[in-house]
Amino acid sequence: MELPVQLQSSNGSRPAGCGLALAQEYWPLCDTWGIVVQAAAGAGFVSCVVLMLVLLLRLACESRRRSSAVAALLVFLLATAGIFALPYSFIIALSPQTCPVRVFAFGVLFSVAFGALLARGLALLGVALARGWREVGVTAALALVQVIVATEWLLVVLVQDKRMCQFSQSEFAMLQIYVMVLLVAALMTALRFLRHACVTYSYSYTGRTHRQNKLRAALLVLTLLLSACVWLVWITLLTYGNRAMGRSPLWDEPLICVALTANGWVLLLGHGFTQVRFMCKRSARTKDPPLDFTGWTSPRTQPAAPPALKTGTDNVGFQEDVDGRRGKDVASPGIFMREISAEKDYSIPRPTTTNINEPYDEYYGHRV
Repeated sequence: MELPVQLQSSNGSRPAGCGLALAQEYWPLCDTWGIVVQAAAGAGFVSCVVLMLVLLLRLACESRRRSSAVAALLVFLLATAGIFALPYSFIIALSPQTCPVRVFAFGVLFSVAFGALLARGLALLGVALARGWREVGVTAALALVQVIVATEWLLVVLVQDKRMCQFSQSEFAMLQIYVMVLLVAALMTALRFLRHACVTYSYSYTGRTHRQNKLRAALLVLTLLLSACVWLVWITLLTYGNRAMGRSPLWDEPLICVALTANGWVLLLGHGFTQVRFMCKRSARTKDPPLDFTGWTSPRTQPAAPPALKTGTDNVGFQEDVDGRRGKDVASPGIFMREISAEKDYSIPRPTTTNINEPYDEYYGHRV
């Protein structure tokens, strides 16, 4: 990436949709790949905004305990919306205005997104460091590292050396090393949570929660695996593939635009939409009307009726034999029975010995 870069259409001529007054650095906006990327990125950006509005309305109604999860998801969607907006700085040709956005915002936005997924995985594993509102703090702390790295690189390399955005594709990829570390760490955490959710099984009434945890773990692993594949492809093509095919630098910016849009949709579909749906379903279950136990229990104001006496026989088999011998005209008296109180002890005492260690020592000690 060297300034100035006059990125034109694929055949080097003015696209058909561009006017004569439009500057050459804006020609990719009228090209076919530029229009497709803009449509996909715009749809993703609008979807993120709609989900954030839904979460903001939900945040006002949720309790303090659940509002932390809503806030963490809101931070993730904000970073995803920024990822969808970032391709526009790569569609337009590199300039002193777009250069800081490319260098700084690319790594910072992905560090926030992957840091949020890492914090979510830690929270699902039950790590105390990422519980509650500390999940948002962990995400901010992880993203702050990339902010410092990008700021130092922008100041030292681009300002002090007076190079003005003259950096190679390998240097741009190396700037994202910390982001790749976050991606790998989040993937390992998600795999551990998936293993924990699949191995552990509960026979209690929390079976629905257990199935939901397995689904969350699977979606988190799938999201991070697809993101890792996208990063592996665009870094390989950017640093080696395009140059080997003789398409560098013509395909470099379109490649990054496509990678940004694809990864944004992976994050939005794999984690954004699904988490919002889980939260809405959980809120719907908690708002169900209470169970009506009318007719199941008696009012407390009514006094409890005394237990009725029941009659029974001591030995049914013996009584039938006796009745058969002496005739049916003789009625045997019944035995009145009463319910046993649970507060009293009806256990039968057992005989014990004073010599609990060796009770037969005295017996074997005597000679016959």
